[in-house]
Amino acid sequence: MNGPRLGSIESGGTKFVCLVGSTPDQIEDEIRFPTGDPEPTLARAVAFFEEAAVKGPLDAVGIASFGPLELRRSHPAYGRLAATPKPGWTGVDVAGTVAAALGVPVGIDTDVNGAALGEGRWGAARDRDTYVYLTVGTGIGGGAVIGGRVINGLVHTEMGHLSVPRVPGDDFPGSCPFHGDCWEGMAGGEAVAARWGRPAQELSGETLRRALHLEAAYLASGLRDIIYTTAPERIVIGGGMAVLPGLFPLLRAGLTRSLAGYPGLPEHAADDFVVPAALGRLAGPAGGLVLAERAAEEARRAAGGAAARPAADGTSADAPPMAAQPE
Repeated sequence: MNGPRLGSIESGGTKFVCLVGSTPDQIEDEIRFPTGDPEPTLARAVAFFEEAAVKGPLDAVGIASFGPLELRRSHPAYGRLAATPKPGWTGVDVAGTVAAALGVPVGIDTDVNGAALGEGRWGAARDRDTYVYLTVGTGIGGGAVIGGRVINGLVHTEMGHLSVPRVPGDDFPGSCPFHGDCWEGMAGGEAVAARWGRPAQELSGETLRRALHLEAAYLASGLRDIIYTTAPERIVIGGGMAVLPGLFPLLRAGLTRSLAGYPGLPEHAADDFVVPAALGRLAGPAGGLVLAERAAEEARRAAGGAAARPAADGTSADAPPMAAQPE
């Protein structure tokens, strides 16, 4: 395998994907298994990488995880899951567990941010350094990459809970348990299934046509907010809803209407401004590879800096122990 030997985990609410590789085109080994209780699930992931390490050491591991996650490095709960709806996983130290077991640098971020990084490196946002990745599946999640860096602050972005104006005449109450008719509550896959009585992929005929027009209208309203707040060069959309036939032409037309001529950039109306994701099922694992690569590089820089600093007795100080490092 050419390039660094990296481990990647896409930690999802329903399944784990673990792989060893350097790029999406250079994958040495891969495993997928259901997400169960925390201890056996993480142990299975660790065992996969321990077996892979027999063939040669890993440089680092990256984790693109379901959330919510504590991503502030200075916080004592850094790398842990916060109040997640996944039973038994609240407070679990995902990054620390993997780092302690494998003894390699570990990078962690959300699954959506991971997919954003993967699409930026190898997929539909390649050669762009300011873009947004949006996944429209059961719910809606988004990751904003500004100047090549994922935006995280007190918490990671929660774009799915933006407010969107109702389409006139639409009396659907929304499906979000927190906000009702937020963006996710009106346009996520769960909302579509609740509105029409069956999943979007099972709709056909006039029902599908009406569902697509509503979906495009609500997605366009949310994208307007994202365009005005993050000024992306491109918007990439993945997830199960993104593959519905005919969605993207309707969405682009709806976005043009929603922007209403402001700020009047021709790029916003171009076919390559809002585009489908390119990496498919590998978007999250590809993001894990990016996080691992960055964690390895940061560990090398930290080790070099520590080696250059003299200890109190005049000898060279030891490098700091390896710990989880996010993007």
